Amino acid sequence: MATLFLIIIYLAFISLGLPDSMLGSAWPVMQIEYGTPIEMAGVLSMVIVAGTIISSLASEAVLNRLGTGKVTFISVAITAVSLLGFSLSPSILWLAICALPLGLGAGSIDAGLNNYVATHYKAHHMSWLHCFWGVGAMLGPIIMSHNIAGGHSWRDGYTVVSMIQFGLVVVLFLTLPLWKRVEQTNHTVEKEEQNISIDTFLPETHEKPLKIKGVKFALFTFLFYVGVEATMGLWGSSFLVNVKGLSASSAAQWVSMYYAGITVGRLLTGFVTFRFSNRDLIRAGQMIALLGAILLVIPLPEIFSLIGFILVGLGSAPIFPCMLHETPVRFGKKHSQKIMGYQMAVAYVGGAILPPLLGWVAAHTSFIIFPFVIVAYIIIMLISSERINSLMNKRQTI
Repeated sequence: MATLFLIIIYLAFISLGLPDSMLGSAWPVMQIEYGTPIEMAGVLSMVIVAGTIISSLASEAVLNRLGTGKVTFISVAITAVSLLGFSLSPSILWLAICALPLGLGAGSIDAGLNNYVATHYKAHHMSWLHCFWGVGAMLGPIIMSHNIAGGHSWRDGYTVVSMIQFGLVVVLFLTLPLWKRVEQTNHTVEKEEQNISIDTFLPETHEKPLKIKGVKFALFTFLFYVGVEATMGLWGSSFLVNVKGLSASSAAQWVSMYYAGITVGRLLTGFVTFRFSNRDLIRAGQMIALLGAILLVIPLPEIFSLIGFILVGLGSAPIFPCMLHETPVRFGKKHSQKIMGYQMAVAYVGGAILPPLLGWVAAHTSFIIFPFVIVAYIIIMLISSERINSLMNKRQTI
């Protein structure tokens, strides 16, 4: 039963990743059809992320009331309907209307399943969970590029993904009794553990969470990590079409290779966590991502841009799940849940603000700035992360 349940959770995270990469891959074609400014993709992205932030902030109350299983089922149903709405939207206004519930559904799944796996499964499962998000994010551009290259509309790409989501809705509905059984079992175990350990737990600090040394640097790291990930996904195709001269279908395939890098990297990270520390994996990932971004800056043959996309994906792979898992180690268990919430909120803000900012600037200049901005984001992320490591080292020597 435990294995079947884990498979269902992984399938739900594939569904979470599928819509995330669709808009950026389809936008070069969508923009022409709607006759709208290129930076409008940033506005739609902000609407999606706004919905994600709202549902994430409300997730604790909703999860406590309905349970993880029902919330996941409802959220996937909402995203399925929203994606179908995208495929039928006659105008940008309707896209924006459909974008909000798409974000609302995504935020509930993200918060609920991340917390569930962090609570009930070992560390390597967190990397593999986000690996399956990468599977979905990789499949999105592949489905879209296949439809565009085959002479179909981008709308057909959204329809296909919507049907996949509806299929998962059926699976989640049929397995709702399984969720309830597992949650009741886990609740009993958690209560027993709490009774045993509550009197032996000592508070690690009397500081407010935001005043703990290193927390603000952690927030900066999350802000710019998601800034890199979301910017690559949203504007990668536009950069390849407008600067490198690729067709829209080829650009979408290249972006799928970026998500393939994240997917493969997180699969490997799940095994590597047995051998290397989170700190080592975060640093190595940032350096690999920086190398990939530099390849995008240097005017080399096209194949090096593809390698750059893949390297940025591979480097990004361990950063997010390892930073999440490192939170209690860095800042103590007493405040880890609250700090985790801050980190996720700031991560979503990074996804809401930084990609549209690049889109606005590029629309008034050129998409040639794209790789330079990615390099800058990674450097800021790296500096913030190393400042945390420095503070942790000082703490250990005291």
